[in-house]
This record gives sequence, structure tokens and C-alpha cells, in this order.
Amino acid sequence: MSFLLKKTVRLLSLLFAVCLFSFLLISQSPVDPIQAYIGADMMRVGPEQREQIAENWGLNEPPAQQFVRWGSSVVQGDLGTSMIYRRPVSEVIHERFYNSLALMLAAWVLSGLIGFVMGIIAAMKKDTWIDRVIKWYCYTLASTPTFWMGLVFLLIFAVWLEWLPVGMGVPAGVLAEHVTLVDRIKHLILPALTLSIVGVANVALHTRQKLIEVLSSDYILFARARGEKGFTLLWRHGLRNIALPAITLQFAAFGELFGGAVLAEQVFSYPGLGQATVEAGLRGDVPLLLGLVIFSALFVFAGNLLADLIYRMVDPRMKEGRSL
Repeated sequence: MSFLLKKTVRLLSLLFAVCLFSFLLISQSPVDPIQAYIGADMMRVGPEQREQIAENWGLNEPPAQQFVRWGSSVVQGDLGTSMIYRRPVSEVIHERFYNSLALMLAAWVLSGLIGFVMGIIAAMKKDTWIDRVIKWYCYTLASTPTFWMGLVFLLIFAVWLEWLPVGMGVPAGVLAEHVTLVDRIKHLILPALTLSIVGVANVALHTRQKLIEVLSSDYILFARARGEKGFTLLWRHGLRNIALPAITLQFAAFGELFGGAVLAEQVFSYPGLGQATVEAGLRGDVPLLLGLVIFSALFVFAGNLLADLIYRMVDPRMKEGRSL
């Protein structure tokens, strides 16, 4: 119970700090939310109408009063109404979440599996050309921006080869009821591939280093002396020791994955939470942006919490009161 209590306190303090700092940054933004709300009809709106719009959205109040009023609504379960979509923020997040979830889950699974296998191969083939190629590949990817990789994939697979669609989540001009699962998967491939390719570096390099340490330990040397080698040696003695850190690192990468998804969704015009976050920031949609900040913080925290719980279940030494 003390573990869950500590996590709950950390979550509440995290949400408060994130919301407060986000609101302070938004309040200092040069973007005029009223102008962004009106859009192309700006010249037709007079000062009186601007004042009415500001009063309707509470933009004429001091920032502290706006934050208190917004926080009170959030505590009651109301995230407010989006100024861009003219709909409740919860509905916008709910609609966009499934697209982003499919994208991030596909990228998360692919990057974890590919990175884990690459790290094992690099460690087993230490100091060979295979190890050098994998390390070069990982170091290159670790410094590669997500948007740049997305543009490269877009240029190769969508423009030159024409194997995959250029962007969006569904085919253009097709009614929602006529969109098939195959169509959605085709539009998902390039964004997911971009995120997964960039995300393999950390897992691969970390797994390689941990496996090298395990292979140089005394019990592995004893196992080698008994005649064990290759995959049998790895499966019996090394896999569990390297799997735990890899799982923790992969779950902890949720925050980085969400940030990468923002860039990938912008490159491919994918209708997910990332694209909604950029639109809310550029157009001064305070309720939507703060709602997305809360949701992303909860998402990242849930990933870290799952990593801790899995670690504690797999390794009993992680339980409180037990030392490593």
C-alpha cells in the first residue's frame, strides 16, 4: 500500500506542476487566442465582439483567476471546451487517442523487439564487424531527428516508389463507413516505421552493454566451463538479467515516444494527439492544450508505473524492505 500511496502522491504533484508551468507558459505566449479563434473573419469583428468573445472564454480575467477556474472545472471532471473544434476537450482527446494509441503501440513493440534482438546480436558478436555495424547504426539513429527520418521515408516509399500513401489516417475523399482496416494499416505503416526505427537505438545499446557485463560474470564463466555456449547459454543464464533492464527502459521511453509521435504525426498529417497538440499551441487553444498536457502526463506516468510493477513482479528483490 505504501508503494501505491507514494505513486499517487507523485502523480498528483506531477499533474499540478505540469499544469501550472504549462499555464504560465501559455499565458506568456505571443499568440492571440481571440485572433486565432476568429481566424479569417478578423476584419469583420469589432472591438465589442472581441470583448464578448474574451468574456465568453474567460480571457479577460487575470491569469491566476483563469487557472483557478480551470482547475476547479478539471477537479469536477470537466476539461473545458476546445476553441478550435468547438467541442468538449474530452471528446477531442477521446477521438484522437485511438489513432495515436495504434501508432505508438505499433512503434513501441517494433522498436523494443528490434532493439532487443540487435543488442543481443551485437553483444554475442562483440568486436566483430557485425557489432561495429550495429553500433554505428544505433549511434546514427540516436542523433537523427524524427521529422527528418519521416521526410526521408515519405520521399522514398510514398513519392518515389509509391508503395504507401503520402499521409493522413485514412484515404482522402472516402467516407468513414467505407474505410477498411487495410486502408488504416497502410496509412499507419510509415509513421510507425519512422518512430520504431528511431527508437531502437537506446534499447539496442543498453541491451548490448548489459549482456556484455553478464557474459563476463563468474557464473557465466562457470557455465562455459561446463560446456554451455551460444543460444543455450544465453537462454538459461543471460536472458532474464538483460530482459529486466530492457523492459524498464522500454516502458520509460513512453515520454520520448509521445514526443516523437508529435513530430511524426505532423510530417504525415496523421490525425492523432500529437497533431492536435501542435494545432492547439499554434492557435492558442488553452483548454485543449492543457487537457492534452494532462493526458500526456498521465500516459507517461502510467508507462513508468507499469515498468515498476513488472520489475517488482519479476524480481522479488525490488520489493520494499529488500536490498539488492
